[in-house]
Amino acid sequence: MKILLVSQYFWPESFRINDVVRTLVAKGVQVDVLTGKPNYPSGNIFTGFRAIGCTEQIWAGARIFRVPLFPRGQKSSWRLALNYLSFVSSGLVFGPWLLRKHQYDVVFVYSPSPILQAIPAIFLAWIKNRPLVLWVQDLWPDSLAATGHVKNVHLLKAVGWIVRWIYSCADLLLVQSQAFVAEVRQLAPNRPITYYPNSVDSIFAKLPDTNATNLALGLSIAIPQLESGFPVVFAGNIGVAQAVEVIVEAAALLQANPAIQFVIFGQGSCWEWMQNQLAVRGLKNVHLLGQHPVEAMPYVMQKAGALLVTLANEPIFALTVPNKVQAYLAAGRPIVACLNGEGARLVEEAKAGISVPAQDAAALAAALLKIYQLPEADRTQMGVNGRSFYNQHFEHDQLVDELLVHLHHCVDLTKDLP
Repeated sequence: MKILLVSQYFWPESFRINDVVRTLVAKGVQVDVLTGKPNYPSGNIFTGFRAIGCTEQIWAGARIFRVPLFPRGQKSSWRLALNYLSFVSSGLVFGPWLLRKHQYDVVFVYSPSPILQAIPAIFLAWIKNRPLVLWVQDLWPDSLAATGHVKNVHLLKAVGWIVRWIYSCADLLLVQSQAFVAEVRQLAPNRPITYYPNSVDSIFAKLPDTNATNLALGLSIAIPQLESGFPVVFAGNIGVAQAVEVIVEAAALLQANPAIQFVIFGQGSCWEWMQNQLAVRGLKNVHLLGQHPVEAMPYVMQKAGALLVTLANEPIFALTVPNKVQAYLAAGRPIVACLNGEGARLVEEAKAGISVPAQDAAALAAALLKIYQLPEADRTQMGVNGRSFYNQHFEHDQLVDELLVHLHHCVDLTKDLP
């Protein structure tokens, strides 16, 4: 099978789709990627790349075609809008030229925000007369309103009509959460919709050799915040959607328990705000360690007393399963989920930890204290439960095989159409 993947985000940015492509290639699938210039989450174009110009390269056996992209910057709505629109326009203008000599069986879109990135894929699928499969990671326009990026009701309504049109162009819609099915169906009543969840790279499900991991990553010195006490690890984007103020509030409530330390890995739009809050409040039990290689995360998670996931108290986020939930399940450590809906349901169903309502700092502090006070055998059992649930429902290699079944089926259904 020959797949054209269209995604605004791709390696060296850290997104789930990287692992999917690597495994597809290992299974003998030819994958070409149309993407932009890497700039997430810092907002600046990565070293070794330029915003202008088109480039080609090979990564993990996949051919990558990169189009010009306006960097998103930080805390700027207009720059973010230009970032989104620049990929759409560059994909429409340069994509057909870069891919003019290549033929594919299917066009596949990996679609976290913005869903607008599907527009070049729609055009490419049309001119190459190939089926289009869209993997929906985020619900627009709801998420735009929830994160505050767009507040104008008329603009949100217009975006809703664009999303409806994008969905109508897809031959198959894959959705990352079971709760997405009904929401997407409202905008795409006549299109096939299938639940297809995220996974994580299989390295998260393996117990890493601590010394080998340190040497391989150049971490010759252990991360001291993970070596004592009861580290509560949060790994991922630090933004509005994650409602990280609840972490600060919970940390303030837990100052009397110095063993409980919040160890935060990642970057995002709220990172500086968190840093300022720690200084203003004099909180010594929160440590912002910034971005680390994704390869280091399995080691980091194994060192955690508990793994923390948070989301804002918005209806849209109750439908979403943050990808870190699968990573945490695979890691086999107790999970504290401060969120509503699907993500919380999975943690409870797996018996892998404790869930509390989104943005409830008192409940979060109480849950962390409860996990801390549990016998080690009980915490170990939570981790075992989580990993078992991951292997049953989210194992990476099995899900990639499932994706290939969906893609082949879509190709078979459309190959005889004019």
